[in-house]
Amino acid sequence: MRRGTSVNRGLIRPALESISPYEAGKPVEEVERELGIARVAKLASNEGPFGPFPIARQLLATQSYDLNRYPDSSAYRLRAALAERHRVEIDEVAHGAGADGLISHLSLALLDPGDEVVFGWPSFASYMLSTLKLGGVPKTVPLRDYHYDLEAMLAQIGPKTKIVYVCNPNNPTGTMTGREELDAYFERVPEHVLTVIDQAYLEYIEEPDYPDAVADYFKQGKRVAVLRSFSKIYGLAGLRIGYAVASKEICAAIAKVRPAFDVSSAAQEAALASLIGEDAEAELARRRSYNAVAVAELGRILRAFGLETVGPAVANFLFVDLGTDSRPFFEQLLKEGVIVRPLHGFGAPTAIRVTAGTAEEHEVLRRALRVVRPSGHNPD
Repeated sequence: MRRGTSVNRGLIRPALESISPYEAGKPVEEVERELGIARVAKLASNEGPFGPFPIARQLLATQSYDLNRYPDSSAYRLRAALAERHRVEIDEVAHGAGADGLISHLSLALLDPGDEVVFGWPSFASYMLSTLKLGGVPKTVPLRDYHYDLEAMLAQIGPKTKIVYVCNPNNPTGTMTGREELDAYFERVPEHVLTVIDQAYLEYIEEPDYPDAVADYFKQGKRVAVLRSFSKIYGLAGLRIGYAVASKEICAAIAKVRPAFDVSSAAQEAALASLIGEDAEAELARRRSYNAVAVAELGRILRAFGLETVGPAVANFLFVDLGTDSRPFFEQLLKEGVIVRPLHGFGAPTAIRVTAGTAEEHEVLRRALRVVRPSGHNPD
């Protein structure tokens, strides 16, 4: 075949024709280079602002990990530590390249073409993309007052439904589903469905009504897979490491579809240090406390410039619905050195998501909003 000629029509799977690739947030370095800006505030991707825990940073700086060797494909030491932490068996813990990687593995393990997947919308784009890639049928359920509507989701479950995703708190709105509503859902959800509760932001949350899905549902015998991540408060987004707590059957199925060496040695060791290393719990508490202050400050800044935030938001980001296509506002802020997230791929094309950052990053945002006016509101 000559270079540049099109491939045969039957070569690419038809399920991929309607899919747009996941649109990641722009890297800081790219924006600085393109626009000639010395200081860029990246508030787009819900990353933690502080990088790895000190104990993990020290480990990463001093260890070579025998990089000529493949990593432990089973992530035995990390999974054992997680099993001990949650008081479950090691075969009830699966690892992957972030919660996102585990969503992909669950889809590969469970979905045949035509199988249905139910989730709220707007929500995390990977639920939609992973379903479509395998020829599954996404059944999106509109949010109710920016919250997951579990009652409406139950009504969408049918005999072909394999997975129900509950993003808690929901990305991108930041709103949570409380214990009472989830309890009522589990009383009614059919036995043939696997409920996946995505708790990537769990460590930020101090609300008494927020459930620990491992303790409250998995260990109580519910048919559930619980997703957690080291990408957020632990500051390991660049290493891609997360895990699931689920039945031995589900974890064994994940192991069958997961690439053999998809989680690096560095990622495994950094995650393990973040769990059991010296002062790890104190660092976790410090970051949780800082985030509460930072999110409140971010909200005040946005509202001062007429950007009303959705709430109550319980993670490390805020959602703003502009009421019009959000991409022009995103591009204007970009020129002022601020990266936020337009939410077209999350099902909210009129909204942006803004992550809480450092005080310095918030000041860059404040300066940008003095130039870029999304409304006629003039701050005091």
